[in-house]
Amino acid sequence: MRIGLYPGTFDPVTLGHIDIIRRATVLVDRLVIGVAINRDKGPLFSLEERVAMIEAECATIAEQTGVEIVAHPFENLLIDCANDVGASMIIRGLRAVADFEYEFQMVGMNRRLDSSIETVFLMAEAEHQAIASKLVKEIARLGGDVSKFVTPAVRDALHAKLG
Repeated sequence: MRIGLYPGTFDPVTLGHIDIIRRATVLVDRLVIGVAINRDKGPLFSLEERVAMIEAECATIAEQTGVEIVAHPFENLLIDCANDVGASMIIRGLRAVADFEYEFQMVGMNRRLDSSIETVFLMAEAEHQAIASKLVKEIARLGGDVSKFVTPAVRDALHAKLG
């Protein structure tokens, strides 16, 4: 069974994330969405809320593709999480050159920690390349329309959280 791990904070999950998730399903039999517990980032949504959003947004994708998609919170090293879930590949989304520079360093370090786990990069579709959770939260916080960046359910969750 080919198991992939797609890690992130998903605070909140965006259409860019969903695009990568959908496209990753052609590469794996089981896709684990690693929801990072990163206290330093001070997420807007709790871990439970982020996991619930991922599960809700991925249910249809799993049904359509026949690929099992599960949310898995983690707080340890990414490579340790990959081993914990039996992943043979880590899936990362790229938006721009700046993403690649950071990801290139991460791949090098992860390969040194465990050379049996490959990293696969997927480019976000053009219409999703500028989407970043941080920017979505800022737009929502300032009363802007985020409907081009997130699903209606996530938009409603943002409005409920930000008032």
